[in-house]
Amino acid sequence: MHLPPPPRRRRAVWAAAALTAAALLTATLPAAAAGPTPSAKVDSALSAAVAKGGDASFFVVLKDQADLSGARKQKTHASKAKAAYSALTAHARTSQKSINSFLDAHKAGHTDYWIANAVQVTGNQDLVDELAARSDVASIVKEQKYKLDDVRTADTKITKSRTDSSANGDDTPEWGVSDIKADQVWDKYGARGEGIVIASVDSGVQYDHPDLVAQYRGNNGDGTFTHDYNFYDPSGTCPSDGTPCDNNGHGTHTMGTMVGKHGIGVAPNAKWIAAKGCESDQCSDDNLLAAGQWILAPTDHNGQNPRPDLAPNIVNNSWGGDDTTFYQNIVESWNAAGIFEAFAAGNDGDGVTCSTAHAPGSQETSYGVGAYDSSGTIASFSGFGPSLVDGSAKPNISAPGVAVESTWPGSSYNTESGTSMATPHVAGAVALLWSAAPSLIGNIDETRELLNEGARDVDDTHCGGTADMNNVWGQGKLDILASIDKAPHTAGTVSGKVTDKSTGAALANITVRATNATTGTRTVTTGTDGTYTLALNPGTYDFALSGYGYADAKVTGVEITENQDLTQDTTLSSVPSHQVTGTVLDATGKPLPGSTVEVTGSPVAPVTTNAQGTYTLPKVAEGVYTLTVKPAAPVLCNGVYTGSLTVAADLTEDVRVPARSDTAGNACAPATYSWIAGTKKVALSGDEDSAKVALPFPVKHYGVSYSTASVTTDGLVNFLSSRVGDYSNTTLPTAGANSPNGFVAPLWDDLTLDKKSSVQTATTGTKGSRKFAIVWNNAAYANGTSGRATFEAVFDEATGAVTLQYKSLADRGEGATVGIQNQAGTDALQYAYNQSVIADGSAIRFTQGAK
Repeated sequence: MHLPPPPRRRRAVWAAAALTAAALLTATLPAAAAGPTPSAKVDSALSAAVAKGGDASFFVVLKDQADLSGARKQKTHASKAKAAYSALTAHARTSQKSINSFLDAHKAGHTDYWIANAVQVTGNQDLVDELAARSDVASIVKEQKYKLDDVRTADTKITKSRTDSSANGDDTPEWGVSDIKADQVWDKYGARGEGIVIASVDSGVQYDHPDLVAQYRGNNGDGTFTHDYNFYDPSGTCPSDGTPCDNNGHGTHTMGTMVGKHGIGVAPNAKWIAAKGCESDQCSDDNLLAAGQWILAPTDHNGQNPRPDLAPNIVNNSWGGDDTTFYQNIVESWNAAGIFEAFAAGNDGDGVTCSTAHAPGSQETSYGVGAYDSSGTIASFSGFGPSLVDGSAKPNISAPGVAVESTWPGSSYNTESGTSMATPHVAGAVALLWSAAPSLIGNIDETRELLNEGARDVDDTHCGGTADMNNVWGQGKLDILASIDKAPHTAGTVSGKVTDKSTGAALANITVRATNATTGTRTVTTGTDGTYTLALNPGTYDFALSGYGYADAKVTGVEITENQDLTQDTTLSSVPSHQVTGTVLDATGKPLPGSTVEVTGSPVAPVTTNAQGTYTLPKVAEGVYTLTVKPAAPVLCNGVYTGSLTVAADLTEDVRVPARSDTAGNACAPATYSWIAGTKKVALSGDEDSAKVALPFPVKHYGVSYSTASVTTDGLVNFLSSRVGDYSNTTLPTAGANSPNGFVAPLWDDLTLDKKSSVQTATTGTKGSRKFAIVWNNAAYANGTSGRATFEAVFDEATGAVTLQYKSLADRGEGATVGIQNQAGTDALQYAYNQSVIADGSAIRFTQGAK
């Protein structure tokens, strides 16, 4: 085992500045006092921001919260999560309807969150005052960004490989793993986290790190990966195809302590998933909220098609802020769904001062974790109680958090300190507990009680409490062996080996599912030697085994009794493989060359369509798969196709990709060019100018009707405000407080209107079927590009669609953004960004979605 460097204070995912959103996401705030002033509901940071006359982004938290008692009564993990999701989303739809109508009437963009019944809004003092006066509003708090400390690794990074590990991966455990007696649990109970899924809300994870890749739930076991439902990046930092990343290192480090192989992790056979709630060295409120929702109901990488049945069992949160109740509703929702959460207690201690623990770890609802070193001394930085939020005793427990070595991006290793490092020891310990005693899965209260009972007491009452429970150590030092010793051990252990029926060869990465009508489904995969082990509650189970290239196998009616050791060996028969060919067409029905065609979740190598749009896959084993087709960039209006592929013989599978769409359901497609000449001049000229025009009929944009719009020299139609200076185009959706929102971008570029240029409008047709055109004639390029641009946006009264038409463009859109964006800057449909793809005499039609 390596020798760790001298202990260093670690605060990498702890908010350094005070978090002022003191009422965010709490359902128990006092009602505002009677009288004309609404200030009791508005936090001071927001009041200061809007008092200067500008806009600010903030959250409106509604008083009424969902009833989750039904979810708590469910028996299985999946049913708990499904019930919680249904209750939360249904309640949000109903209770947010009034405030959303109010915001739409005020032309205020908003993003709605169901897990906390909160709405994110951007607005000024007047809007804040009106919202504060509403009877359904509990609090209004300014959006925050939590600054993360710099990651200094030059003197601690370990670049040595760990190739000296033993064949079975049981290296000498890290000091923290040994200190909490996780290695003794491995030996005594044979439990290493099998059948349990751990998640993290952090800076991301290097998913293919050699000590983490096998445990990633998105690993298909054949060299391919499925990132949908297994990784989510609401910040948009990672690649757009959903590939996980970690641009900070902290998330990879904490995940290693939970599930890392070779002695690094506490539960090395548990599976992991992750939400990137921290965009880099910061964690923004909106990203944390989106991550919190995803944990309860994972989605694809676009944030669509939620699957609460795929929620993790455990979630680690090695981040926090100051004395607020931030995340309280999310914690309660997770707990109702049977998801155990662990939170760092914070690194603002000095070894003496009390009440230095911070939220969310210092909230009564959260299970907060303090840190100690290898000598058994409480870390100087570890946050103490009692909680300044609610007076509760904190932390709940303490774990190893000084000089902890774990995985690091770049397939290397790093040693770090902090309660951030202690918390994943607890998350991993719960995975061991639930793996060894599956009757506890989803039982949050009993799990906490067992952790508390097993902890080794430390008598330090200088901040209050007793030797058993005090505000320095909590219940004491984590001892997962003692906790599991005290747990109810009624489970039987099923183990076996899966082999090829013809050759007898061991089969790795075979999925084994054990399903009981009462307790639900537990899942494990076979190791490199074809073996698996799973502890199951007494009952009758159906086993299903599946793996690429083999026919599925089922064993039904298997009786498991208390403390039974049952051997369940299985052989699988290989299946034939067949040729799959086809043609890929674009959204208009034309051949689409350069598209990637892949059989998702299989080891079949992806192929690319040729100039005629045709493809031929390597032979595919018989079975049912998902066929995915991804158009080559620039994708324009061509979306990604996913569909079922059943292979039982050689077949031709032709595909027509769908039109691309955004979250609101707006879609785009090439349209028939039909130019409308302008007739009425708009008072617009020069390099940076904006003018408001009246719309002859109500125009809907992302569900909100408008009677006026502002037109800019830079090729934008803004519905929210008259803006100038937006000459620097960006990708969509735009990011940043100073970016435009709520617009149509027929040609967002740095344009200028000189004496040869003009902007005009025109209305054609009769009432009910009118069209309104905004036309830029001969606009010059401010960067000196020769030639001019003539283009228009045409709004259709009958269909609500907007068609962008291009009469002539000197650079074919090489320096422009084309698309539409919603009022909050959170949803957009981008046709092109700085791509020379727009032909003269062409048109693009954007149709209205559901909202």
